[in-house]
Amino acid sequence: MTGGPTRDLTHDRLRIAVVGGGPGGLYAAALLARQGHAVEVWERGAPDDTFGFGVVLSDETLGGIEEADAVVYAALCAEFVRWDDVDIVHRGRLLTSGGHGFAALGRRRLLEILHERCAGLGVRLRFRAPAPDPGTLCASYDLVVAADGVNSGIRESGAEHFGPTVTGGRCRYVWLAADFAFESFRFEIAETEHGVMQLHAYPYSGDSSTVIVEMREEVWQAAGFDLCDEEESAARCAKIFSEALGGRPLRGNRSAWTRFRTVVNERWSHGNVVLLGDAAHTAHFSIGSGTKLAVEDALALARAVGARGDGSIPDALAAYEAARRPAVASTQRAAAASMRWFEEVSGYVGQPARQFAFNLLTRSRRVTHGNLALRDSRFTRAVEREFGCPGTDPGTPPMFTPFTLRGLTLRNRVVVSPMDMYSAAAEEGVPGDFHLVHLGARALGGAALVMTEMVCVSAEGRITPGCTGLYTREQAAAWARIADFVHTSAPGTALGVQLGHSGRKGSTRLMWEGMDSPLPEGNWPLVAASALPYRPGVSAVPRALTTGELAAVRSDFAAAAVRAAGSGFDLLELHCAHGYLLSGFLSPLTNHRTDAYGGRLENRLRFPLEVFDAVRAVWPADRPMTVRLSATDWAPGGTSPEEAVAIAEAFAAHGADAIDVSTGQVVAEETPEYGRSYQTPYADRIRNALGVPVIAVGAISSWDDVNSLLLAGRADLCALGRPHLYDPHWTLHAAAEQSYTGPAAPWPSPYLAGSRPPPTGRG
Repeated sequence: MTGGPTRDLTHDRLRIAVVGGGPGGLYAAALLARQGHAVEVWERGAPDDTFGFGVVLSDETLGGIEEADAVVYAALCAEFVRWDDVDIVHRGRLLTSGGHGFAALGRRRLLEILHERCAGLGVRLRFRAPAPDPGTLCASYDLVVAADGVNSGIRESGAEHFGPTVTGGRCRYVWLAADFAFESFRFEIAETEHGVMQLHAYPYSGDSSTVIVEMREEVWQAAGFDLCDEEESAARCAKIFSEALGGRPLRGNRSAWTRFRTVVNERWSHGNVVLLGDAAHTAHFSIGSGTKLAVEDALALARAVGARGDGSIPDALAAYEAARRPAVASTQRAAAASMRWFEEVSGYVGQPARQFAFNLLTRSRRVTHGNLALRDSRFTRAVEREFGCPGTDPGTPPMFTPFTLRGLTLRNRVVVSPMDMYSAAAEEGVPGDFHLVHLGARALGGAALVMTEMVCVSAEGRITPGCTGLYTREQAAAWARIADFVHTSAPGTALGVQLGHSGRKGSTRLMWEGMDSPLPEGNWPLVAASALPYRPGVSAVPRALTTGELAAVRSDFAAAAVRAAGSGFDLLELHCAHGYLLSGFLSPLTNHRTDAYGGRLENRLRFPLEVFDAVRAVWPADRPMTVRLSATDWAPGGTSPEEAVAIAEAFAAHGADAIDVSTGQVVAEETPEYGRSYQTPYADRIRNALGVPVIAVGAISSWDDVNSLLLAGRADLCALGRPHLYDPHWTLHAAAEQSYTGPAAPWPSPYLAGSRPPPTGRG
């Protein structure tokens, strides 16, 4: 692949080749031709060749089309079928949510409209004509638009430049059609002897509907679909979902079972070649995004080329990518969440019908509790009532309903997450005035449970010299002072302590002086499950603990728990996450032991469970204990989702009252998938697999997200860290913003004057 012509193209009429005659390529061709460029489309198929049946476009996309090309917009509007409702069938019960707004038309008709528009604008359409090789294209045209789909030959020929990654999903699906129009978007679950199967269906004309049938790979094989031809697959799917179809048949159109492939590229252009649509990125069909993304790409590409002024083609392509990538990345995150939801749908079918429906509707995180309440308040209020929200006007938000763990009833579902403060350096692990003010302020801020930072069980178990501890009487007395303040000045607020040991991540500088970097002097020896440094070549190599030393560490945890009980803490959490000592035993990446504490998961669990049992034995029976876990290491070979569930199940069997589900920080070479609420799917999976209460964490920042997670049954409590650093009164402000004035968010009496926005006046 070459870089293309070198002549000045700032104001010339460009020669443009579009490879691929799908909606994105055709619409790009039309828009570029409207700018006066000479455009040719190369399409290896016939004009009416297409897969699938219907196409769904959003109002946002239609607005862009209307602004860019009124002719195409008018033609589309004449063809669209529109509807507002989503029907969800759960174990024979139909639930409907309205106010969603969809517009669809047949894929073949969409292609015909774009063919006509391209022809009218002078675009040369080459059908049944494979494009020349990429080198020839680059040399012959000023701009090459690769719209040749998920299997893009142009992308693969320039893979070293574009950096593609293609990953397959865990389900098989097939595109089919029914010769009648559903009245709405319909989701239906079939629980068969082979496993859960699902139907996604929507109308695309007055007498036709798209029907997608999807199931996990193992279900697909167990049901024998891998041995079926197209006709037999359609017949069997029609039989499985005969009630939804009213006994009508399904038909195919080159309808092969496939796995969805998510395409991500590091770069979308090279020289005079640019990727568009599925060649550049894909997003799971369950959010109806493929054609939408391609059409929006075409709009952005045309704008960038048209606005290039004195810039070059590469500059214009860079501007196109800069404009589109944030929106595409957001859509791909939402699509990935939606795809994972359907991959794990068997874990949700046991939910109550309305909660299941709410969970499905909010699966991508783009639709939230607040958004759904605006779309369909009646449906949302019914979900709230079943959840247990009192029905006053305004009703009690889900986040302000109580929750009980053992003998402790929390007045609401908000937790101030454990956050290391590294501020006890001068006091040898003794929490001082800073901790009193820090934790006291958050306790006054309305959250039901305020957690301490990780409190170390020994001097050798500190992360930094600034970490607090519970291994001396002085430390215990200082914590008692803080607990007394919370219970006296913020009655109803619970205070929890998180006990931990740094393991191989100890003896480091304060976070703001160099996170995870060894101390320049005064280091102490490190211990761990295995003699593996956290950062090879940087961190000190820890000593693998002997069996006798394990007993001593276990005793340290138990002794700290006794002091914690005496200090007045209401809840104790055992820190088994983030690569600290107990986490280091759980992960196969950090535990290479060959004795009874290493190897298979049962052995890796042995020491953390021994510590849990020792702590539970001395912790008051009426006070709850939780465990924080890293449910994934974000690294190959680390803790798998299945292992995370098994680890949680083991702790629950030993008496854990809830699992605090975090992720990562186990190995330095991790690659987390950051994003809004990015860790909550792991909490969701554990909760719905085991029925054990969970605390969800990880980039939860809005009260709307908290309400959504709770109503969907993905979490029982939500822990927020940074939002409470930004605003100690986050919970009280969340109550005020939702017009909630009940007892689950009490303003301290001295603060009552500030519980309403201050009046405005003229100075």
